[in-house]
Amino acid sequence: MTEMEACTPQITLDFPIGEKDFFIAGESASKVKKILQQLGLKQDIVRKVAIIIYEAAMNVSIHASHGQLKVRVDPESISVETEDTGAGIPDIDLAMKEGYSTAPYEIREMGFGAGMGLPNIKQCSDELSIESKVGKGTTLKATVYFVSSTCVI
Repeated sequence: MTEMEACTPQITLDFPIGEKDFFIAGESASKVKKILQQLGLKQDIVRKVAIIIYEAAMNVSIHASHGQLKVRVDPESISVETEDTGAGIPDIDLAMKEGYSTAPYEIREMGFGAGMGLPNIKQCSDELSIESKVGKGTTLKATVYFVSSTCVI
């Protein structure tokens, strides 16, 4: 752990996400990215976290009626958690496959819902857990450690 990382304060940021609120995905990723840069964290860590936030928030916007994005910065890691009320994911293993999407046609026409959200989150995370109940919603938690592997997209 570097001296900078040892001095990283504990920070928690919350963002409510509404149905089809695509703006919040970019907005939350940008806000957190700026904060992490101001803390002096390595660019590869900042990039991974921004990708995870964007993809996770987009998934909530596309597939849920509403949800919450929580970002927690600790001295050793950054965790991103989304919790939503929505359709849920019937088959998480299938949803993790690149290109698999249940996004409606109108969402795909807008350029979203290509089926890369969960695979991108997995690739950028050091730890990832997803719990989902059909008809209830989904909870996703991704963690990036300050000493971690490289995210390649």
